[in-house]
Amino acid sequence: MKKYALIPIAAAFILLTGCNFIKPKQQAPVQEVIQVKAEPAAIQEIPSINEFTATVQANIVNNIAPAMNVRIEKIFVEVGDYVKAGQALVQMDNSNLKQAKSQLDNMELSFSRIDELYKVGGVSRAEWDAQKMNLDVMRTSYKNLVDNTQLLSPINGIVSTRNYDSGDLYTMGRPVLIVEQIAPVKLMVNVSEQFFTKVRKGMPVDIALDVYPGEKFSGKVSLVYPTITAATHTFPVEISIPNLQNKVRPGMFARVTIDFGAQTGIVIPDRSIIKQQGSGERYVFVYKEGKAEYRTVVLGRRLDTKYECTSGVEEGDLVITTGLNRLTSGAEVELVK
Repeated sequence: MKKYALIPIAAAFILLTGCNFIKPKQQAPVQEVIQVKAEPAAIQEIPSINEFTATVQANIVNNIAPAMNVRIEKIFVEVGDYVKAGQALVQMDNSNLKQAKSQLDNMELSFSRIDELYKVGGVSRAEWDAQKMNLDVMRTSYKNLVDNTQLLSPINGIVSTRNYDSGDLYTMGRPVLIVEQIAPVKLMVNVSEQFFTKVRKGMPVDIALDVYPGEKFSGKVSLVYPTITAATHTFPVEISIPNLQNKVRPGMFARVTIDFGAQTGIVIPDRSIIKQQGSGERYVFVYKEGKAEYRTVVLGRRLDTKYECTSGVEEGDLVITTGLNRLTSGAEVELVK
């Protein structure tokens, strides 16, 4: 009788203990809806202002040297001296010049006699022509000797280099002096071919020089080269700076700012842009039918609190500006005002 009394107790024990092995059904986690704010990508006028770097160059560089090997008698200027066009810079040995002058004088006298005889029929036209040709050759030779005996400055400028001293024998190779015109000076910049139709001669530009921080210099486009370099897709542009005070010197580093006018483009808020860790890529999240959509973007110029966006979004796209650290592509979002 004791055996039968244990049966209900055992059944109850099994029933109770069995319940501990029955796991309740797990409910799928409810995805959080992230509240965000967004602004539409908008079309806006974007100023097209570009900066280029260049090294200042002299407008004209003249190598002062004779056309033959001859001894230098006297150099009248030093490096750093300002000179004027036509000013005597170097006196070369004039021994050859004196000899040529004597020969020219004799030939002038001889020709005058031939000319008188020709007028009265004493010599033929052929003889007169031969003497006249010889005289013209001698005159040209003498003029060349004069030009190569006293060396004059062809420009207003500054003496930047002196390679010889008075008494040295000049030999072909290095010039005696170098004179550079520094009013005006010029810059050469390589401009992208996309601006080829926008650059014109006379266009004003602004120049900043590292040696004069905070100071701006004015210049203008003086020459636009007519062809584009295929390897770089750029074309050279020459810029002239009046430099009336001679403050800008060849060799200085310059930054040139050129305003190519305004053009329309898409802009997005700067606070919507995220930088990809470990790379230079930028991306944004766009609100699309209740979800955040990942977009890689290409940025242009910064415009106050916005950036020009050249690729990645279109006009009217709602670019999310808040809660970015919680977003992933495809996350459910809710727009709030």
